[in-house]
Amino acid sequence: MSLLNTVVAFIVALGVLIVVHEYGHYLVARLCGVKVLRFSVGFGRPLLQWRRGADRTEWVIAAVPFGGYVKMLDEREGTVAPHEAHRAFNRQGVGRRFAIVVAGPLFNFAFAILVYAGLYLYGLPEARPILAEPARGTPAAAAGLRSGDTVRAAEGTAITTWQELRWRVLQAALQRETLHLEVLNDRGSIVQARLDLSGYPADEVETDALERVGLRLYRPPLEPVIGQVVGGGAAERAGLAAGDRIVRAADKTVDSWEALVETIRAHPGKPLSILIERSGQTSALEVLPDSVAAGEARIGRIGAAPFIPPSHVEKMMIRVQHGPLESLGKAAARTWDISIFSLKMLGRMLTGQLSWKHLSGPVTIADFAGQSAQAGWISYLTFLALISISLGVLNLLPIPLLDGGHLMYYAIEIVKGSPVSERAMELGQRVGLALLLVMMAFAFYNDLNRLLTG
Repeated sequence: MSLLNTVVAFIVALGVLIVVHEYGHYLVARLCGVKVLRFSVGFGRPLLQWRRGADRTEWVIAAVPFGGYVKMLDEREGTVAPHEAHRAFNRQGVGRRFAIVVAGPLFNFAFAILVYAGLYLYGLPEARPILAEPARGTPAAAAGLRSGDTVRAAEGTAITTWQELRWRVLQAALQRETLHLEVLNDRGSIVQARLDLSGYPADEVETDALERVGLRLYRPPLEPVIGQVVGGGAAERAGLAAGDRIVRAADKTVDSWEALVETIRAHPGKPLSILIERSGQTSALEVLPDSVAAGEARIGRIGAAPFIPPSHVEKMMIRVQHGPLESLGKAAARTWDISIFSLKMLGRMLTGQLSWKHLSGPVTIADFAGQSAQAGWISYLTFLALISISLGVLNLLPIPLLDGGHLMYYAIEIVKGSPVSERAMELGQRVGLALLLVMMAFAFYNDLNRLLTG
């Protein structure tokens, strides 16, 4: 995907999520009778600005898109006319101030719920949780799982898709727990499997947890025929197209898609000669596989997917669709699960049980935005929902300068019956700024490291 498309996808994502968050503050402030002076998307020099509404609120799109703010009438920040003093933020009761501040993160969670609910209502094609033969020495092999087994439930909760299985395994792996699975084997018998994840390296949560424990998606044998080429990938650059049959690769006959994948994986960043058959004619091409990280190793990837016959699709895929109320319920549950998982991840980083290398900065997020946009609108909406949840969780952390820091002050005010002293707030702002700078430094370092190492 081109750099321009990645940047556009990132800016659109930032714009949407900033507007959602700040509109929460704005709407509740208006409902509480507080006058809003400015609604800004971004910081710095205004690029566009206009006024509207009875209060002539100034709406601004600024040059630096990493954030935004809602400026309210406040006697601590400027002179307030006596007839408008009752509309100043600082004159509101602690309950109203709490509601205005917490509205921003809550709108982020609400946005994620609406996105997930819409996707559940629309219906998504997803892979069934059918297992391939696990590698020897993995927890899946030790649990007795075999090729063709279909996972029906995990810890008593029904599993209908591969993505649901992935999520449950990732949660259990982070906690290093034993996961009890109910499995339907290829003989039609229901058996219980005990997946021991106590030895899972928690520092590897960024890799594919299922692959690491030996759970691999079953794929029927496929012919080496290209079904789809990813735009901007190595396959497209080499001139490959949908419908091409790969006859030879690296001077070896290719008789299956799996054999082709193994050959490509073994040539990261190395020229690979291939012979293709197109429209009854053969021709030789040279492809340079991209070198990508797979744990500590490097593997080749060309950005091409196989042609999958309709009969395979019917066997391996399921369309997951729910009614309106069920969609909302599942969306709320998914948002809650991701929020709690994010907090657990952060807690493990703070206690040293998880490396800070998992903290992502704007470059990594922009890359994810570009990749998800390239994959289609469903992937992009899912990305927006996930980042919206992360933004909501981050802003609720009790760190001064963030919404959570203000909520912490208001909670103290409720308990002690009087506002926190100016001196305490000043010290808190300094501590909060230091913490945020440290987090940003780690995030930018991780981004730079990912760029350099691929």
